[in-house]
Amino acid sequence: MGGGDTASPARDRQFQRLSRQTCFALLRTVAIGRVAWATPTGEVVVVPVNFAVDGEAVVFQTAAGGKLDAVREGRPLSFEADDMEPALQTGWSVLLTGMAEEVTAPDQVRRLRELPFAPWANLPDPVFVRLPAREVTGRRIRLHPGGVTVERVGGR
Repeated sequence: MGGGDTASPARDRQFQRLSRQTCFALLRTVAIGRVAWATPTGEVVVVPVNFAVDGEAVVFQTAAGGKLDAVREGRPLSFEADDMEPALQTGWSVLLTGMAEEVTAPDQVRRLRELPFAPWANLPDPVFVRLPAREVTGRRIRLHPGGVTVERVGGR
C-alpha cells in the first residue's frame, strides 16, 4: 500500500476475521470453491471445483491435466470458497493453502466417496485430491447497521 493509504476505522469494523474452526464450518455450507496454482512458467490458474470438507482438508476430484500435474509435481495449491448476500451487503470468504496429495489408497478412496460430494461433471479416470490446510484465513463482512425493510406487493 502507498504511503497515503490508511484504513478507515468505520470500514475496518465491517470486517470480522474468522477462526480456523469457523472457516471450516462455513466451508461445509457451500459446494463450489476455486483451486489455484502456478504453472511451471509462473502463470496462475484458477478453476472452480466441487469439493467436500474432510477434517481440516478439502477434497475434490480431477482428471489428467494442470491441477493433477501441480499436485504430482509438489507445487502448493490455494483453495478459496465464499458466499454472499448482495441485497444485505454481507458475505464471507475463506482461503486455505497447502500441499495437496493424490489419494490412491483403496480404503481412503472408498471413505472419500462417502463424503457429501457431488461432482457436476463426469470425469474420465477421476482422481481424488486432498488439500490439507497448512494455512487458513477467513473474513466476513458484517451485516451493516440498520434493519431490513419488507415491502408487500398487492396491498396485503
